[in-house]
Amino acid sequence: MKVEQIFTSCIAEMAYYIESNGEAAIIDPLREVEPYLERAKQDNAKIKYVFLTHFHADFVSGHVDLAKKTGATIVYGPGAKANFDFHEGTDKEVFKIGEAELHLIHTPGHTMESSSYYLEDNSANKKYLFSGDALFIGDVGRPDLAIKSDLTEEDLAGHLFETLRNRIMPLSDDTIVYPNHGAGSACGKNMSKETWDTLGNQKKTNYALRADMTKEEFIVELTTGIKPPPQYFPKNAGMNKGVNKSIDDIYADGLTPIDAATFREMSEDSSVLVLDTRKGAEYTEKGTVPGAIWIGIDGGFAPWVGALILDINQKIVIIADEGREQEVVMRLARVGYDNSQGYLKGGFSAWQEAGFEVNHINSISAEEFKSNFEGKTMEQPLDVRKESEFLSEHVVGIENFPLDNINQNFAEINPEKQHFLHCAGGYRSLIATSIFKRNGVKNVTDVRGGFGAIKKTGIALTEYVCPSTLL
Repeated sequence: MKVEQIFTSCIAEMAYYIESNGEAAIIDPLREVEPYLERAKQDNAKIKYVFLTHFHADFVSGHVDLAKKTGATIVYGPGAKANFDFHEGTDKEVFKIGEAELHLIHTPGHTMESSSYYLEDNSANKKYLFSGDALFIGDVGRPDLAIKSDLTEEDLAGHLFETLRNRIMPLSDDTIVYPNHGAGSACGKNMSKETWDTLGNQKKTNYALRADMTKEEFIVELTTGIKPPPQYFPKNAGMNKGVNKSIDDIYADGLTPIDAATFREMSEDSSVLVLDTRKGAEYTEKGTVPGAIWIGIDGGFAPWVGALILDINQKIVIIADEGREQEVVMRLARVGYDNSQGYLKGGFSAWQEAGFEVNHINSISAEEFKSNFEGKTMEQPLDVRKESEFLSEHVVGIENFPLDNINQNFAEINPEKQHFLHCAGGYRSLIATSIFKRNGVKNVTDVRGGFGAIKKTGIALTEYVCPSTLL
């Protein structure tokens, strides 16, 4: 028997491949299905099942495409409703994969159809729990993503408490917990960077599995401090209940090469968004197409696309590093942005060679930032990190303007002022500068190296004060 975890760092997602005696199953597949087909082909195995732990909110799954290409049966847990053919599993139902038996355990709480899958590999003396978002390493799934008119987040948290105590914690301590997400996902509050652990160790270290915790304490703990989910979450959850554009058609449209002249015409169309995904150094040194938003492919690309591009049906044309066009289209599709129209043929060099207008951003070093800030020659410095990062430590006298909420709060920005933006290391501030420029702010400057570099200059910083000391 083979059990493999397939980790995708961009969205901190874990899918799983199980193979036994020529039959295979995939748990929680991503949108692009070719890697799963290739993996089964290596084993000369037929994919028999595609299991989903729940209706995912943070990515669009490829379960329908995968089932069409393989004839596999899609399986969801009890109570699932969808607009495609699937098998609605029942609690304790057993699925045969070759000589392996996969047991469905209904684990409601994160969502009501949420189900985990339990597998024993007797030949290797190993036990696995594919826990979806019911149990993470160091955390549990947030209870606010499946709220209905008759179901509150407190109700869901209560269901999750019962799930953990009655369905998961009784399993043996040597069970390997394989969750659907890790650190960096917005599906939980305190996920570990580790991608697996034993259940026994989680009982010792995971706050949500504390043996003496009451249900009331659990509900308060789980529902306190939850930030609103990214705006694309409900859209992705809805897409996962329906039949979407196939990944093959998405590639066919998104990988259309567009010559520079046509690309310029499209960039001037208000219904089209130019998305620059090149390396940050390329973007800052060479400039970009006027009106483009920069979200670099080498950072947290997909989640930031989902958080900042409000229309999931937005027409998008792409500027990419040559050879990475398909990667960009694929990672857009992972979070449901299926309307890529094509990419700039020849890359940004083609735009420059055509002699078209180039939009540049200003950039200064951390030392220059310190000098200008302390000399009071800096008009509007802004820290675009998350509020929690800002409160932990920041430059004395600076304002917080989180990138996460930039669309909702942009009306606060005076386009006539000169703005100086920094984040932790430089990725988010470059995104913010591009949005500032697109929204008519002519004078915007990025601080290279972000807060990490600024801190090293010796500039005056706040000291974190624990809220409890203020009581």
